[in-house]
Amino acid sequence: MQYRKLGASGVMVSPLCLGTMNFGDPTSEKESIRMLNRALEAGINFIDTANVYAGGESERIIGKALKQNGRRDEIVLGTKVYNPMSEGVNDRDLSRYHLIKACEDSLRRLQTDRIDLYQLHRPSEFVPHEETLRALDDLVSAGKVLYFGTSTFPSWMIMEGLAISNRYGWARYVSEQPPYNLLDRRCENEIIPLAKKYDLAILPWSPLGMGVLAGIYPPDGGIPTDSRMGRGRPFMSERVTPKARQVGARMVELAHERDLTADQLALLWLKDQPSVTAPVIGPRIMQHLESALSVLEMELDIVDQKIFDELVHPGNAVSDFHSTAWWMKARMVID
Repeated sequence: MQYRKLGASGVMVSPLCLGTMNFGDPTSEKESIRMLNRALEAGINFIDTANVYAGGESERIIGKALKQNGRRDEIVLGTKVYNPMSEGVNDRDLSRYHLIKACEDSLRRLQTDRIDLYQLHRPSEFVPHEETLRALDDLVSAGKVLYFGTSTFPSWMIMEGLAISNRYGWARYVSEQPPYNLLDRRCENEIIPLAKKYDLAILPWSPLGMGVLAGIYPPDGGIPTDSRMGRGRPFMSERVTPKARQVGARMVELAHERDLTADQLALLWLKDQPSVTAPVIGPRIMQHLESALSVLEMELDIVDQKIFDELVHPGNAVSDFHSTAWWMKARMVID
């Protein structure tokens, strides 16, 4: 396996990152721990979570698993902060008040003395960027955080953060975790060029388009009962568009021609896109994980790139995976 550098840091990470949003809800603790251990066994050394996942249960399960297997120091452990963790008016957002408290809470749940990659889950509409970055720099100085990054930020705000850190000599962003898959390629317009110029790791979330690129949503409009849309998850109607369903069906055909499954081909395409460091996979069951692990040592055939570009042109989108970003005003037109 070819490990990749985590942005401007000196840390090397696997080309896939184990995302744990399903840990604790709906995946049981026992199955979650089993999947985590299987991922480590396969060579994945990068784990991503967030304090808000399952109300803190995802972090707790990861902490328990790493305590049991004794492999904490073999992995790069990332978590996120921003979303409300209680009804408290200050138990949210990116203020110094919240960041310091949330970091301590995450360290306790993860049973660790440090967070390797602390990510801002969304940008703040209200907190001064200087306040957030100074708090993060202090956490780095205290040894509680090693590196920090962003998730679903606009390019201008990432650039602003880099400039502020440079001005004051503070630690700087090393990564961005954007929504990025074949259905929504808008980050290729500004985020990817920015990452290339300033050496930021790109860690795409939702590489399978929440199952659309795995072909689980047929073009005829059917909704599987065990799918995210079938379980009533928010925002899915903005993402499972008629055009997205057509792309998903075509992905099934292309994968069959290459003796792959649709989810494997979609993940392989994203893993080998320019400037991508490690897509964040989010398995719900062991079968999902095993399918993704097979992609670790695959390489995308360069001649296939044109086929994907014809499905969804570079920089464009047929599905809205920026729908949870307050700063993104564009919305997909549903036919």
